Amino acid sequence: MLGSIAFAVAFHVWTSVLAVLYLPLLLLPRRTMLMGVRIWVGGALWLALVLCGIRCRIIGLERLPAGSVVIAAKHQSAWDTLIFHRLLADPVFAVKRELFSVPLFGWYLRKAGNIRIDRTSRVHALKSLVRGARHALAADRQVIVFPEGTRVAPGVSHPYQVGIAAVYGQCGAPVVPVALNSGVFWGRRHWRKRAGLITLEFLPPLPAGLDREGVLNELKNRIEAASERLRREAEAQLPAGSRLCTKPGGKRA
Repeated sequence: MLGSIAFAVAFHVWTSVLAVLYLPLLLLPRRTMLMGVRIWVGGALWLALVLCGIRCRIIGLERLPAGSVVIAAKHQSAWDTLIFHRLLADPVFAVKRELFSVPLFGWYLRKAGNIRIDRTSRVHALKSLVRGARHALAADRQVIVFPEGTRVAPGVSHPYQVGIAAVYGQCGAPVVPVALNSGVFWGRRHWRKRAGLITLEFLPPLPAGLDREGVLNELKNRIEAASERLRREAEAQLPAGSRLCTKPGGKRA
């Protein structure tokens, strides 16, 4: 508990200081901002390691094609939005439009070239996602999409959104599923962190020629099965009685 409190304080101080120091980067090329983001992420992960004992293990990185690619990742924790900056050369995230209006934070999101998703309607959301993904992939970037559209607690099933199927069908880039168990240690809406080893696993890319239903089924089957396996492995590390609970009424994946 003390480590979690210390992390919360240190993380907010680290973020606030860099948010001010990075203001000149808004006038420099985008690549410079990406270097700044990596420094911020590196500091955050270091604080999680030192203060909370959270380590990480990456499996299957060799399955990731070089250059432009779409990452369809399980989303359980804020950790998921950090780690890809350490694993990918030039990552870009699909982010809801409202966050771009947040002072400082939104400015940096825009400068880093993230995809702004207009969620005023389903049609607008799909169009903005596909348009942004095409632009990023043409620039040889790696597009990260969370198919569930929100953070989901470990062991809970959530519908996969059609946006990832639209990107698969219209952008022509490899789609690589990613499973993880970050929520066991860095929980969704849980301020308390648990020491242990987070595992992120790159799964084999999806085959070509799938229809929309085939894409969603293939992604969900692969990601949920692998994430459930990783969840069981992670919870085995925890002392008895300290496991995170799923939401009331939540369905096991």
